[in-house]
Amino acid sequence: MSLTTKAIDPLHFRKALGHFASGLTVITSHIDDEPIGFTCQSFYSVSTAPPLVSFSVKRDSFSYPKIRRAGRFTVNILSEEQAALSNLFAQQGADKWKETDWTHSPLGNPVIGGSLHWLDCEIHAEHQAGDHLIVIGEVRALSLQPTTATHPLLYFKGQYCNLDASVTC
Repeated sequence: MSLTTKAIDPLHFRKALGHFASGLTVITSHIDDEPIGFTCQSFYSVSTAPPLVSFSVKRDSFSYPKIRRAGRFTVNILSEEQAALSNLFAQQGADKWKETDWTHSPLGNPVIGGSLHWLDCEIHAEHQAGDHLIVIGEVRALSLQPTTATHPLLYFKGQYCNLDASVTC
């Protein structure tokens, strides 16, 4: 029996994946006295021993080559109050840092104020995957941020959404 497969339409593929809710992060680094950062939806944990996390980034990313040169990054896990910040860091060429409250992490990366949590990482590995790179980082430090926010910023079906108040986390 022969199975014939049709090429997957990229728009249908993207729409199907949009039904998977994900949290939003801003990946940051600091090199040559310049803070760098971009919004990232494709972040996940990889291992607890050693502590590894991963994110995917487009191969033609403007920001990632600078992060690669720095050899380190921080994952800032965004709160539901940070939708505007997520939009800002998704724009190439925007003045992302002018109004952004941040401090330095132990590795020297920007930690964005108001984030739910941050993880400070050194680049452990990088793998090519289609039009993206899969970046694996070894976590060297982490901290819960002092914030009044209690919910993450979520993305579902192409838009920001909130956890239902009836959901217990």
